[in-house]
Amino acid sequence: KDYVRSMWLMLQQDHPNDYVVATGKMHSVREFVEQVFNYLEMPITWQGSGINEVGVMLNNTTVIRVDERYFRPREVNLLCGDATKAHKKLGWQPKTSFDELVKEMVKNEQEKITKLVKKENHEITHHNNPKLKYSM
Repeated sequence: KDYVRSMWLMLQQDHPNDYVVATGKMHSVREFVEQVFNYLEMPITWQGSGINEVGVMLNNTTVIRVDERYFRPREVNLLCGDATKAHKKLGWQPKTSFDELVKEMVKNEQEKITKLVKKENHEITHHNNPKLKYSM
């Protein structure tokens, strides 16, 4: 929502320009994962370190691990956008907090999964395929 609002404000300008759209706050992937699991009321703990660190649930199931395929070629330790120009020239300020954004993302994913499961249940019932077993 914040990003779309900033794009709209940019399009209202008389002349094109480049802007950084950012909150000016930093959050790690770990913080994001922890917030997602907190929102889902599924406690997660961390085991190991570095490339061998994993996120584990209470039943000792590993649910997340580090994957080197997603490292940047030249990893930057700290990335924090400076949206001062957008603030001054567009009057844009972020309105959505990190917690609200995570909650919105999780709810969106839950809705997509619910729709998929309902669709699959409908198709299973319609086609009467005994090999496929879904429950809602």
